[in-house]
Amino acid sequence: MTTTDTRPAIDRGTCEALDAADPLAQFRERFDLPEGVVYLDGNSLGALPRDTPEFVQHVIREEWGTGLIRSWNDAGWFDKPQAVGDLVAPIVGAGAGEVVLGDSTSASLFQAVVAAARLRPGRRTIAAERGNFPTDLYMLESVQELLGGAEPRQRRLIADDGPTLDEVLDDDVAVVVLTHVDYRTGRMHDMAEVTRRVHAAGALVVWDLCHSAGAVPVDLRGADADFAVGCTYKYLNGGPGSPSFIWAARQHQADARPALTGWHGHARPFDFTVGYAPAAGITRFRVGTPQLLSVAGLEASLRMWAEVDMAEVREKSLRLTELFIALVDARLSPHWDVEVVTPRESARRGSQVSLRVSDGYPIMQALIERGVIGDFRAPDLIRFGFTPLYTSHADVWDAIAALEDILRTEVWREPRFSQRGAVT
Repeated sequence: MTTTDTRPAIDRGTCEALDAADPLAQFRERFDLPEGVVYLDGNSLGALPRDTPEFVQHVIREEWGTGLIRSWNDAGWFDKPQAVGDLVAPIVGAGAGEVVLGDSTSASLFQAVVAAARLRPGRRTIAAERGNFPTDLYMLESVQELLGGAEPRQRRLIADDGPTLDEVLDDDVAVVVLTHVDYRTGRMHDMAEVTRRVHAAGALVVWDLCHSAGAVPVDLRGADADFAVGCTYKYLNGGPGSPSFIWAARQHQADARPALTGWHGHARPFDFTVGYAPAAGITRFRVGTPQLLSVAGLEASLRMWAEVDMAEVREKSLRLTELFIALVDARLSPHWDVEVVTPRESARRGSQVSLRVSDGYPIMQALIERGVIGDFRAPDLIRFGFTPLYTSHADVWDAIAALEDILRTEVWREPRFSQRGAVT
């Protein structure tokens, strides 16, 4: 017996109607999006908010140009890492005084992991995912070397095909380092449940929020997490090279001993004493002079984020990703070897969809030439990031239409699309 699919057909008009009813539609006009471009790579670099250039110019011309060195006090430069950290805090479920801006994400991760490991001095093992972003794994190698001592630190790597987290947890594991949303597949951990399991084994957890902050609701305090780091140039639109952030739960701040003890993390930096004395609270994670022009770009974006309802962001994110997956299922997968590797269960999905496809690199380059910008991750994934503040449902429709045409015409086979630049 056959059944008839009674679901309404999806067309571009359906997408336009969804956009017309979108409560976040107003934010699209607050970004400087190039004409004719469908930008689905905000999970690598967020788009430019329209208010950012003027804000940064004010810092350059007035605070730096006119205020000169006086702006360390008059414009509050010295306290910017904490003040702007307080703007990040509500986006990740933290409170005032719990988040501080750092340097690069790699450096902040190093700070956080060393601090966490030192809080578990009798344990010798650090656990992480094999699929963590590579810089996370590289930094863990340095942590192992730094804290080696007479008995070298060990690293255990978990993976979807084993071993599992529960299989590696024992009374020798000090810290577990996990990426909340997987950068390749978009798979999302249940932060509260995973943290509970790590704590039950007596270990601490450091969460990497690079693909979470501004993309999905995060509740660090509600999850009883220990430490977290994240970048601000993806979904938070801080601009290329904008600073990372570090969060430490209040119960750990007084005893935390970061790896890098710079003078901005000193209790009395302008006493210029020979010995180091850690500042109170999260400020001890600061290292040196903040990159204030990058901080300004981030601050401009975060002022806009203060108006955003993360529940609406998540609702729209799920609509966009579900629409994209449905169109892949209907228009691509029946005809070409295209596999959705992102979890279909909404609770396990971040704000991206990744497709496994042979010859993914030239296919993505051909798509970018058509004005649909995503990216490629070796060996065979093409990724599409959905940033609800400026991605529309019509964008999703247009992206699938362009990809379908590229696969049908096989234009991606032209040799020029296989030429690789320094950044892939």
